Amino acid sequence: MGRVGDYIGWLLLCAVTCFQGAPGIRLMEVRIPMHTVRDHSARLECHFDMEGESLYSVKWYKDGNEFYRYLPRDMPPAQVFPLPGVAIDIHNSTESTVVLSSVNLSSTGRYRCEVSAEAPSFQTVSDHGDMVVVALPEEGPRISGGRSRYQAGDTVRVNCTSGRSKPAAQLIWFINGDQANSSFLRGPFSASDPEGLETSTLGLEFKVRPKHFRRGGDMKLKCLATIATVYWRSNEESVEGDRPHKAPALETRKWTQGDAAASAEAAASASGEFGADRSRGTSSTRSTVTWLHLLLLLPATFTVFVSSTTIHQLAR
Repeated sequence: MGRVGDYIGWLLLCAVTCFQGAPGIRLMEVRIPMHTVRDHSARLECHFDMEGESLYSVKWYKDGNEFYRYLPRDMPPAQVFPLPGVAIDIHNSTESTVVLSSVNLSSTGRYRCEVSAEAPSFQTVSDHGDMVVVALPEEGPRISGGRSRYQAGDTVRVNCTSGRSKPAAQLIWFINGDQANSSFLRGPFSASDPEGLETSTLGLEFKVRPKHFRRGGDMKLKCLATIATVYWRSNEESVEGDRPHKAPALETRKWTQGDAAASAEAAASASGEFGADRSRGTSSTRSTVTWLHLLLLLPATFTVFVSSTTIHQLAR
């Protein structure tokens, strides 16, 4: 029983050490960029501590397929295996780093680093990370369907469209700097092209309230397009609010004696120039002016309108 007990204890110790990743080799960190822009390079890192063991190999896999192997005993130590979507920059790749040049959409996948020790232990540790290659839109988001002026009671119906990308851009609407209520949103809608790139559109529809106009009388509509942490573009439009037109104020003027006299003299002058009976000459005009002086004795608040006909009647 003593030997059996020792054997069981040895098995338990072996199971514990194997579960912990073996005592002679330790994988410190595997760095895989979560997002990489298409046509850019990507740097994959695998940091390990051999803790006294000798390194046998470092292998890299994409979706389970080996594409890079580093064996320090070989000359040259690095070896590349062709794989769609994986182009190795061999001059900048080492035992702990692999550089992918000019990644494309098919470079998206799960990358795993595997480190093995030399004999006699041949201990192996590995870890992985996922990378998504992003195709960015060629231009920022576009706002369409809006008007240059709105007034309270009008309905705003506008669309924000982000161009072809992979994945589709996430769109957010803002009204005067505040994120739009979800009930105002229509969509989002997306469409794909043969290349797999997606165009996304998000509509905004709401009834204009007086509170939507700021102190300056305008309203700001802003659309933000984002893709993960690598893309952040926005577009903003400013629309004016129609202000109600005020009716022109009626001017009330109090006539004075001077105003009445001036009107009377103007009327008398008009009578002398345009009157039908010019034969009466200067005496008629003087008689008319005398009567007008009598009228000026009336209260000044009355408006005096004297036509040429009245003047002629007074002259007779």
